[in-house]
Amino acid sequence: MVLKGRKGLKKDEKGAIGIEILIVFIAIVLVAAVSAAVLIQTVGFLQQKATATGRQTTQEVASGIKVVKVLGNVPTPKQSTSTVDYLAVIAEVNTGGQDVDLTNVRILLSNESKSVTLYYDASATNKSFTDAKTGIDDIFDTANDAAWSQLSATEFGIIVLQDADGSLSAAYPVLNAGDKIILTINVTAAFGSGFKPREDVSGEVRPEFGAPGIIEFTTPPAYTEKVVELQ
Repeated sequence: MVLKGRKGLKKDEKGAIGIEILIVFIAIVLVAAVSAAVLIQTVGFLQQKATATGRQTTQEVASGIKVVKVLGNVPTPKQSTSTVDYLAVIAEVNTGGQDVDLTNVRILLSNESKSVTLYYDASATNKSFTDAKTGIDDIFDTANDAAWSQLSATEFGIIVLQDADGSLSAAYPVLNAGDKIILTINVTAAFGSGFKPREDVSGEVRPEFGAPGIIEFTTPPAYTEKVVELQ
């Protein structure tokens, strides 16, 4: 006689879960909870870090100095020996950029034979100039303007063209939105001679933070005017 195998449970039988399985289940729940808490904390930290980094990057890219124009002074135009002895670099902050501390600005300038680095000189600052009244040609009036007469071979000064909030003091000049200045450079003192015709000149107006303003031009083949626009 062959007995058939019993399938299922009888009505009076019950399944039982061992204490070991219960411990494992609780451990899994605890590990999942801890992992979730760590993950949430990490994601929150990374989000804040990414936001701060993005804000700083945006400010770094947007900030800086923009070179609007470069003018040169030719003391004796229409002569074979004519050279540019002074440079006037008209500059302002980039749109949407941060304030620029001019005491920490460096001007790097090179011609075909020499490279120089110029630093801010507080004594070579003129806050009284207004080109609307005196005319653009009077930028290079060295007889009345300390921004030119005080310059040495390693320094630059400033002429204030526009400063509504008075931030451009001589001791601590801060260039902010709406301000416009002229950076004054004594070419003859810095390079030993003025810029001759057909001379390649390049450089940067480099702030402490942000993008530098670019200086790059070739002097004209002949100097026929006292003030020449170079860039």
